[in-house]
Amino acid sequence: MRILVIEDERRIALSLKKGLELEHYVVDISYNGVEGFDLASTEEYDLIILDRMLPHMDGMAVCRELRKKDIPTPILMLTAKGQTKDKIEGLDAGADDYVAKPFSFEELLARIRALFRRPKETAATILSVGDLRLDTKNFVVTRKQIPISLSSKEYALLEYFMRHQGQILSKEQIISHVWDYDADILPNTIEVYIKNLRSKIDDPFVGNAPLIHTVRGFGYKLATI
Repeated sequence: MRILVIEDERRIALSLKKGLELEHYVVDISYNGVEGFDLASTEEYDLIILDRMLPHMDGMAVCRELRKKDIPTPILMLTAKGQTKDKIEGLDAGADDYVAKPFSFEELLARIRALFRRPKETAATILSVGDLRLDTKNFVVTRKQIPISLSSKEYALLEYFMRHQGQILSKEQIISHVWDYDADILPNTIEVYIKNLRSKIDDPFVGNAPLIHTVRGFGYKLATI
């Protein structure tokens, strides 16, 4: 399991890293909100431990912006503020749990284990990018309210893009998240699937801005601009 710790107090951050690594977690550290947001937006984590008071971008803003981008990674918020209203604000911003400082490491571990036991992808079942909609409960895709028929792999590819909208995804990332570990997939296979997906969600909608973009030398992204 990979954990991102976003905490500006280096003593606490390094202590968390050491303790979590002893529990066999892989841990990355960021000491400010902007860098932490960038990491959480572009890397794959199983959990984010997020301090509320951070330089450059506070924890509440980090949490809200991650949820706006439909990043469902569980967030455990840390704060020196332990009032009920502060906890409510954190939870309303999108945090999954809230721990007030000072806390025991044993309690933190218990809360981490509890978050890992929760079902993944607890975010909203309706994903949207512009006028494109994907219903993850009923497996229905529409653009401008017009149904779009996709193969199972095309659907999986589109869902992965929509859960990471605005992010540049490399061919390697796409292969590792859309195909099985043992699948023998070549990079040009991704190009074929991208072309097929474009033919269904972009090409028929003349006059509308395309949603799938090629970022030459890096990969692809799904975005309204």
